[in-house]
Amino acid sequence: MKIKFLFFLFFTILLSADGIKLPISFDSIFVQEIVSPKNKKIIYKGKVLYSDKINLKWIYSSPTKKEVCTNGKEVVIVDNDLEQVSFYTINKGFNLPEVLKSAKKDINGAYVAKYQKKNYNIKLNANGELLQVFYIDDLDNKVTINFNQIKYKNIRIPSENLKCTIPRNYDIVGS
Repeated sequence: MKIKFLFFLFFTILLSADGIKLPISFDSIFVQEIVSPKNKKIIYKGKVLYSDKINLKWIYSSPTKKEVCTNGKEVVIVDNDLEQVSFYTINKGFNLPEVLKSAKKDINGAYVAKYQKKNYNIKLNANGELLQVFYIDDLDNKVTINFNQIKYKNIRIPSENLKCTIPRNYDIVGS
């Protein structure tokens, strides 16, 4: 759970990075590969919705069904296997302006950001659209997120479409 939470914090920062032109909104199919230090690999698949620089909704379809939503201040995780909803406040120690200042284009055309001794590599496709993100998380897992069938839009996604669906009978966990 912590790995996914850190990923969403990072991705919120990524979407505001200077030099990376993002539309008002986009949706995309994604494949997220996490490789542990012991080379154990897990692959997640699903769809992501993004709007208004801070709103994200990840809809996981494989290997488990899950929704993760954030508005830049709070993260909500709906875990259908556990029948549980978790609420997290984004850590105040995460300095968004410093990450944004450090995002630079490298000689290969990718973007590199360094923050709190971590490197983040961001690749764009030929149209300047988000293609891939790679980083090593706090648990030394190698995380790669590939975006496919990305659709950039110049209109906002309605806020109700970016909220997680919370079943009434699920347990609620807060932090």
